[in-house]
Amino acid sequence: MHLNFHFLKYLAPALNDAYAGNKILSCFSQSKDELIIETENDHCIHPIRAHLLPPQVYLSFPEQFHRAKRNSVNLFHELIEDTIKECGVFSFERAFYFDFESGKKLVFKLHGNRSNVLLYQKEDDTPTLLFRNEIKEDKELDWKSLERQLDLSYDRFVELAGNASQFLPTLGAIPRGWLKERGYPEAEIDHKWKLMQELLDILDSPLFALVEKEGVQLSLLPEPDALKTFSDPIAATNELFYLALVKGNFDKEKNSLLKSYQDQLKKTVSYIQKSSSKLEELRASAPPSQLADVIMANLHEFQEGKLEVELLDFYTGSQVKVKLKPNQKPQLLAESLYRKSKNRQIELDQIEKTIASKINLKTELEQKIHEIEEITGHKGLKTYQKTNKEDKAITKEVSGLPFKVFEYEGFTIWVGKSAKDNDEMLRGFIHKDDLWLHARQVPGSHVVIRMKGMSALPNSVLERAAGLAAFYSKFKTESLAPVIYTEAKFVRKVKGSAPGSVMVAREKVVMVPPVGPDEETSAKK
Repeated sequence: MHLNFHFLKYLAPALNDAYAGNKILSCFSQSKDELIIETENDHCIHPIRAHLLPPQVYLSFPEQFHRAKRNSVNLFHELIEDTIKECGVFSFERAFYFDFESGKKLVFKLHGNRSNVLLYQKEDDTPTLLFRNEIKEDKELDWKSLERQLDLSYDRFVELAGNASQFLPTLGAIPRGWLKERGYPEAEIDHKWKLMQELLDILDSPLFALVEKEGVQLSLLPEPDALKTFSDPIAATNELFYLALVKGNFDKEKNSLLKSYQDQLKKTVSYIQKSSSKLEELRASAPPSQLADVIMANLHEFQEGKLEVELLDFYTGSQVKVKLKPNQKPQLLAESLYRKSKNRQIELDQIEKTIASKINLKTELEQKIHEIEEITGHKGLKTYQKTNKEDKAITKEVSGLPFKVFEYEGFTIWVGKSAKDNDEMLRGFIHKDDLWLHARQVPGSHVVIRMKGMSALPNSVLERAAGLAAFYSKFKTESLAPVIYTEAKFVRKVKGSAPGSVMVAREKVVMVPPVGPDEETSAKK
């Protein structure tokens, strides 16, 4: 109700007492859609702060405001040195105004997403300056049209069949909810009139409460669970500004940051559990070389072109079914199994190393979550974000990142979305130890394998990332493509070069078939 006439009719007189006779020192903006007006009286500064960025439209009248040394713009130059004559409210309208001794009028139109501040010259009906110029209809807004008169008689109430929104359109959601809770929609006309008069009596009692209703809101109704109550409308407005905007935004940003790390921790724990289970299965399972031994001892069973036979596994004493591919010889299948068995230990070692890296990452994420939970203010949050820039990709919404995100065998792979995005990824997200890949000598996406916390890179991950680099390039339709790779610290952007163009040193080349996303490497976005 802080933008509601029923509150503004109390706020405007309080502002008149506080600001009448004050001289305007400056008007400026240092963040989008926020206007600051500095006034002075008796050598004391009394700022007016209007935050008009939808949907967060709030007013504040702080004791002081520190203007930033940079990135602020002066506005409403014509008001400088002018003196506030009075502050008033428009009848039954979500707007109030300051009149100046020069005859100028500054109107605060608080129409939700269409809120604005308008400056009118002496005796002019339409504004000469707007704070939010994008609201084009305000350029022709006659301030006199904001003054409304409502017939609040019983006869008019009956004529409207007790329709609350038509009888008193200034009510707002909280008062309408109060009526609904008392059975207003189904009540007889006389009972509706009684409820309406009771509500108006309450609204005429200047007591202001801050309540938690889908965010912090201001209410003029009795609130048993109020966060705070005030008799001073300026104090209520200032506290609402702090709780809903300052603290509200801090809580939202902090919770968003926490969720990002908690999601990453959940994924990391899941990977550790799944990989640990896979490791145990591999250790417990028989090596592929045993089946190869069985095949080689029974080559005679594959005579006459048989592709499927049942053999006695002399290691276990059970029957085992062996299938050959068309035109495949049993000797080649055995050779493949011997090779796979030889690589088994390499696979086990790599899984162990990756699990160890993920356990270290889990500890690091838990520590960061604890640090964030201890942060109590915007300054601490900004300091944390500044000192943890390497986590920018974790804490930002995936849809807003300049790259697609893939996961493969516990490694994160990034693929740039466009030439400009390639530059942004290189400039703002990549760590010097990451591995950078690109299809050789053709246009394509930059691909990055994140190496943070990883001790070694398996060939399977390198080849998978290279396959993505080839797929997202002009080599997409080739059967085999050359892809270069090097550490990110050997990739640099040359000033003035075209988007996506870089200088690369110490690169190596791998030949891979172009392979796009699949179930094992499905993109998050």
